[in-house]
Amino acid sequence: MPISPHPLGERLPAVYTDDDFTQRFTAALDEVLAPVFTVLDCFAAYLDPRLAPAGFADWLAGWVALDLDESWTASQRRELVARAVHLHRFRGTRRGLAEHVWLLTGGRVEIADSGGTAVSPRPDGALPGSSPAHVLIRIRLADPHAVDRARITAAVRRMVPAHVATTIEVVT
Repeated sequence: MPISPHPLGERLPAVYTDDDFTQRFTAALDEVLAPVFTVLDCFAAYLDPRLAPAGFADWLAGWVALDLDESWTASQRRELVARAVHLHRFRGTRRGLAEHVWLLTGGRVEIADSGGTAVSPRPDGALPGSSPAHVLIRIRLADPHAVDRARITAAVRRMVPAHVATTIEVVT
């Protein structure tokens, strides 16, 4: 029984199909090439982070410019990689931040931000308003102690501009 789904010995010209040495030689090559054929046959599954081997799914995160925290569960990392392009589309928006936090916590996410823009009537003039930029993220969960606040805070800091103050509340 050949080890490869595509044995090389069967593909040779007829003069070599009866040659014992050639058949044994190509059988050895079949053993080496079998994993390559298996990977190529399943290549689409390797590109789907929900199906790919765990290490490969983490590697795919680099393809979509996603920084993964190793403390997240494998299913969370896979889901983030699978949705990364969609999340990048809304990066920097309330919707994108809410969806990202929801993927990490599974809770209902509410976001309130200072938002808006300011324009001065004179070039280089003072901007109206006095409050600094601020974002309040409220996560509603059945068990607020089940969430690692440090992990969520680190993830949010990567998504919110550095000059924006952030408050995270986890409530029931």
